[in-house]
Formats: sequence, structure tokens, C-alpha cells
Amino acid sequence: MYNTETREVKIADITPSTRRFSVTFKILNVGDEKQITSRRDGSEHRVADVLVGDETGVAILTAWDSEIDQLRGMVGETVSLVNGYVSLYQGKLRLGLGRFGSIKPSNEKIENVNSENNISEREFEEGRFRGRRGGRRRF
Repeated sequence: MYNTETREVKIADITPSTRRFSVTFKILNVGDEKQITSRRDGSEHRVADVLVGDETGVAILTAWDSEIDQLRGMVGETVSLVNGYVSLYQGKLRLGLGRFGSIKPSNEKIENVNSENNISEREFEEGRFRGRRGGRRRF
């Protein structure tokens, strides 16, 4: 049976090795969509970077297809990413929903976001950390 227990973290505490976590943040901005073609089956997908933040920092969440529409409608709201995953893209940290993650409304309201601490701007060595492969999309 899959263990769905997650621990609550703040954005500043997330590293490439963070697993089984939930994080509450404010959705700040949904970036421009890009079209990509799956290497696996040739299907078309939409992808966009979503800037999210809390009082400890900001990060990029990678949204796919219908996730983009869902998050675009929630800009300015405080939500929780439950059972999210962390990946590295070109050595930079990204959050994602993956197969097991979800976005839920939060009773908490984040008013002040620390935009000075962008954890997605830090460079990490990709070989040192292993992503949760089950949650990562493979196109």
C-alpha cells in the first residue's frame, strides 16, 4: 500500500531530496504556455511555469495541460500542494504535482511573500539527487 502521509514544509526548506511533503503557498503568476511534443508517443502537451510563494521564499511549479487552467484561475489565492514532488530542470529546482499530488484550497491566507529568496534560481548538481521517478512525467 502506498504511504500517503506527508509532512508540512515551508518553501525555504525544500531541497532536491525533499520527499512526501505538503506546502502551502500563494499562487503569484502563471507564465506563458509552451507546446511540447512527447518523445514517447508524439502527443502534444502544454507546459507553463507557475510562480508560487510563502513568507520564506518563492519557487517555480511546473504545470501541465489542465493543471495550467486550474492554477490560472487561482492566481492570488492561497492553496496547499499535497504530496508534491521536487525535480531538477537544467540544475534548477522545480515543484510538481505528478501522479500523486493535488492542489487543495487552504484555510490559511498568505499575505506577505518573500520574493527575495527564489529557491528555483539556485543551481544544484543533478547527479547528486534522485527525483521521485513515479511522479515525474516522461514525454
